[in-house]
Amino acid sequence: MKLNKCPECEGEIKEKKMSYVLIGIDLGKFSTLVCEKCGEQFYEDKVLDDIDEIAKKKGLWGLEHKTKLNVLGNSLAIRLSKNQINFGGLKKGEEVLIYPESKSRYIIEISNSKK
Repeated sequence: MKLNKCPECEGEIKEKKMSYVLIGIDLGKFSTLVCEKCGEQFYEDKVLDDIDEIAKKKGLWGLEHKTKLNVLGNSLAIRLSKNQINFGGLKKGEEVLIYPESKSRYIIEISNSKK
């Protein structure tokens, strides 16, 4: 892939080694084309394959999980997948803080996290 101009903003493209961060974990530095104007990054297919392989080895694949809300007394409960539990190192009875970021997005923070 050889781009001279950014397809988003027509800015100049430069090749750089950049860190690739997925879910807050740095997977390493990879060769990428970066727009000097808008910062958009473009990766070659081989580089994306390498990134995918590293992410899978680190257990970062398959963390998205669709679930339904369950009734628990007068409350609603959310189930987390085994992959999500293992990734977060969560334990039964552990205290978490849940708060809305917007009407359609909630944040769950592990209160006593040493991560």
